Amino acid sequence: MAVGLVAAFMTLLDVSIVNVAIPSIDEAIHATPSDLQWILSGYALTFGLILVPAGRFGDIRGRRNVFIIGLGLFTLTSAGAGLAPSPTWLIVARLLQGAAAGLVNPQVIGLIQQLYQGAARGRPFGLLGATIGISTGVGPLLGGVLIQLGGEHNGWRLVFFVNVPVGILTMIAAWRVLPTHPPRRAERQGLDPVGVLLLGVGVVLLLLPLVQRQQWQGWLKWLLIPAGLLVLLGFVGWELRYRRHREPLFDLALFRLRSYSLGTLIGLLYFAGFVAIFFLFTIYLQSGLRYTALEAGIAITPFAVGSAITATLGGRIVNRFGRPLVAIGLATVAFGLACVVLALHYVPGHGAPWATALPLLVAGLGSGLVITPNQNLALSEVPVAQAGSAAGMLQTGQRIGAAAGIAGVGAIFFTTLASTHNGWSRAFRDSLLVTIGFVLVALVAAIVDSRTEQRGSPAGPGGTG
Repeated sequence: MAVGLVAAFMTLLDVSIVNVAIPSIDEAIHATPSDLQWILSGYALTFGLILVPAGRFGDIRGRRNVFIIGLGLFTLTSAGAGLAPSPTWLIVARLLQGAAAGLVNPQVIGLIQQLYQGAARGRPFGLLGATIGISTGVGPLLGGVLIQLGGEHNGWRLVFFVNVPVGILTMIAAWRVLPTHPPRRAERQGLDPVGVLLLGVGVVLLLLPLVQRQQWQGWLKWLLIPAGLLVLLGFVGWELRYRRHREPLFDLALFRLRSYSLGTLIGLLYFAGFVAIFFLFTIYLQSGLRYTALEAGIAITPFAVGSAITATLGGRIVNRFGRPLVAIGLATVAFGLACVVLALHYVPGHGAPWATALPLLVAGLGSGLVITPNQNLALSEVPVAQAGSAAGMLQTGQRIGAAAGIAGVGAIFFTTLASTHNGWSRAFRDSLLVTIGFVLVALVAAIVDSRTEQRGSPAGPGGTG
């Protein structure tokens, strides 16, 4: 578990840690706005693209080997990003780094499914949930510290170089302690290449207009989204046909499990708001209030602290309370963010970090009761043999949700900023209201499921849904 959590922390940290490094990167290698967008979003794009094939590959060929290969590639590409002499070099390194992270993450969840059974999964999933919350929230803080140590011109390189020694040590530990399992003989014939291609193209077409929303002007880019949906519909048709003869890339029958389908939906909706909070708060503090990278990171820390406190607890008690625990967490997040909006209304400007500290802590406490329990419930009925691909699809939904959230919430933020002539506090408040909307929709889904469960509908093991 320690090996898996360290790897998960590293790969998820790189989603948020680069946000505070953007001004430093811009100054050092003279990147254009389009370059900076790709440096930020390219990682998430390839991360989401590789998750399901990587999970399936681990299911078939053995999770230990795929984990070590992915971690080795992640370490190597992190070093390449830190050495980047130009924006193009850094973009390519980030794309490859994201793909390597996508190889690693499904193996961590698959190993938990493989090594723990039933209620015993609560504690490791709790630790994983705490890791997700801490890595996302502490990323700006750690990035700020590293930039402070390395200086404004080269501090951003430390953001990538820090992965190298940790990655090497984790690879050695993984080689020694992770269990080995022989490949599954029945699936030696292949990895469903047509399914991989259709899913990959569909995910790229969905994510590309979202990550390039500011650089690609006009409305034509949004036509890629219906095109992506059509390709994904083709993927569904192919998988249904393919499974008659061989085991497909992803078994769509998993969505017949209410626990898995609902968990995937809640994860998508919650990450649409969850990730956008950190992205926009960092911009607000650094560009609007002229805080340093370190000061911006410190201001966001209360959310990470709150999430870490409750994530482990949530993993332990989810089997007792089931989906209502997720609903309580979502309601707490919405309440905390609403208090942030009120705090910014009465204390705008440079007092904002102090005024929002307690509300962000409350929202973080709620977040810890969402990510871990929802992940546990979503995978509670998934067969161990499909754990990697199921985890990959679950995380793909989270990546799509995060990209859609940043695009939608970001559009509100920048539109309000332009209309109010740099009214930073107003722009952040309005964007938070959209974020709260995503959380409330997820809350409705959790409440409906809880009511259905109480009326005696089929539930997962232990009545967890």
